[in-house]
Amino acid sequence: MTRGRFVTLEGGEGVGKSTQIRALAAVLQSRGIETVATREPGGSVGAEAIRTLLMEGSDDRWDARSEALLFAAARADHVARLIRPAIERGAWVLCDRFVDSSRAYQGGGGGITDADLLALHDFGSNGLLPDRTFLLTVSADEAARRVAARGGSDRMGNNPADYQARLTARFVEMATAEPARWRIVDADAAADDVTAAILSHLAEWLP
Repeated sequence: MTRGRFVTLEGGEGVGKSTQIRALAAVLQSRGIETVATREPGGSVGAEAIRTLLMEGSDDRWDARSEALLFAAARADHVARLIRPAIERGAWVLCDRFVDSSRAYQGGGGGITDADLLALHDFGSNGLLPDRTFLLTVSADEAARRVAARGGSDRMGNNPADYQARLTARFVEMATAEPARWRIVDADAAADDVTAAILSHLAEWLP
């Protein structure tokens, strides 16, 4: 049986990850490819329970280390129960955030070392990495407009401007350092154009 593909979308708040996941899933399904659309934190029963702990409450409910442990636990369940089985049966998994969000939020934003975050990932999820990761980038004004249009941010999106700047810088740093896996896509463009750009970087694997 042919192994499926694991594709993740990353970026800050309001870049359009959810919109693009839906669009990509529709295209892949139209080509006869089994597609699993999922998200982090979440995606499995256990991970969704942890998501509630992470995404609700006051901004200071958890410190960076506690968040990193909770995210790693949610991801371990998600990988074991949904992601790996889907890939192994030949499906494509499209995930809104994965370990790179921990590397950006708890790393670039929270100050935890990349080595510590990857060690957690190696233990919890056996080091699984996506086949391709897309960093969607938008201007600060456009991101704010989109977040406002959807009714505001959750607890993770309410961090101050300096935190958001560190977050953005960390995403770009990771994408630049791992060019074989990452692609950077300008998501200020129209949604259909963003979808087309993403698909162009997946063309080598498409029927």
